[in-house]
Amino acid sequence: MAEGFLTSFVNVSRVQPIKDLDEYGAILDGWLTVLSRLGFRARHLSIYGTLTPWRRNVVEGLTLRFRHLDLTIGDIVLLWNTDHPDRLAVDLGTGLERLAWARTRKRWYDLVYGRFAQSAPPTTLDAIRTATLLLGHGITPAARGAGGITRRVIGTIAPEAASLGVSAMVREAFGYWTLFGELRVPWPAVACLIEEEALR
Repeated sequence: MAEGFLTSFVNVSRVQPIKDLDEYGAILDGWLTVLSRLGFRARHLSIYGTLTPWRRNVVEGLTLRFRHLDLTIGDIVLLWNTDHPDRLAVDLGTGLERLAWARTRKRWYDLVYGRFAQSAPPTTLDAIRTATLLLGHGITPAARGAGGITRRVIGTIAPEAASLGVSAMVREAFGYWTLFGELRVPWPAVACLIEEEALR
């Protein structure tokens, strides 16, 4: 797992139809104001990309990315229908964890995993964090469908980590995810499910 990337993260986005490029510019300006209020100074921000449109099926677009010093922190995409170019939309997005990384300049793994950063490989920590979110919402391991994703995620957990127990890391991840919404399954049940599946 590369620094700056996670399987699951808190998405910060704005997606909406727009009428013209002036509205796109106003959204871009508003985002720069938000970044400024978060402590990202204009002199350290840059926007980069290409003005050559890309195309996927009936959609075309332009993607510009935001950088704070040397870290890319998000992007803004202008989209339009190829057959009806007057139908425009904007998709602006970033991850909350990535913003915190750029703002604090902490080591990525310390920021995301805290005291557990050195306790297991990053792929295992990422999998426990993601499995906690999935299982906490009741998405149990299965052969296919959403449960198949849960099974694949848990399958990347190092068996030696699961054999010693995952409850401490699950509690930490559970606490983080509940900052953004209630999880239906309690953390002890989540930890048991992860351990059972990882040690099958």
